[in-house]
Amino acid sequence: MKSKPTLTLDDARAAAAAAEAEAVKNAWAVTIAITDDGGHLLWLQRLDGAAPISADIAVAKARTAALGRRESKGYEDMINQGRTAFLSAPVLQGMLEGGVPIMAAGHCVGAVGVSGVKAAEDAQIARAGVSALAAAGV
Repeated sequence: MKSKPTLTLDDARAAAAAAEAEAVKNAWAVTIAITDDGGHLLWLQRLDGAAPISADIAVAKARTAALGRRESKGYEDMINQGRTAFLSAPVLQGMLEGGVPIMAAGHCVGAVGVSGVKAAEDAQIARAGVSALAAAGV
C-alpha cells in the first residue's frame, strides 16, 4: 500500500496566514479558501470589505485546483481558447484564475483559492500561501 502526505490544520493555518499577509500588504479585500486534496473545505476567511460572493468563488477555485491537480487558470485559458464544451465538466465550478494546488512529495494535498480582486492578484495571494508551505518543507 502506498502512503502520501496530507494537509494538516496547522498547514492550512500557515498557508492562510501567508495569503492574508500578502492581501493585507497590498490592501486587497479578499476571501481565502483552503481545501484538502478532495476539494473539501478546511479553511475559509473573508477579510473585511470582501464581497460576500467572494466566499463562494474562492471555495470553488480551491476545489477546482485540488481536484484538477493544476492551477484553475488552466481551465479558464482552455475555455477562452474556444474549448467551451469544458464548461459542462462535472463538479468543477471555479474555472477562473485564483486557485493553486498545494503539492507535497509529488502529491496534490490540497489547494488555496482566492477571490476578491483581479484574477492575477487573486492568484498572487494564493501562491503566497502555497509558497509559505513549500518554504516550511510541506
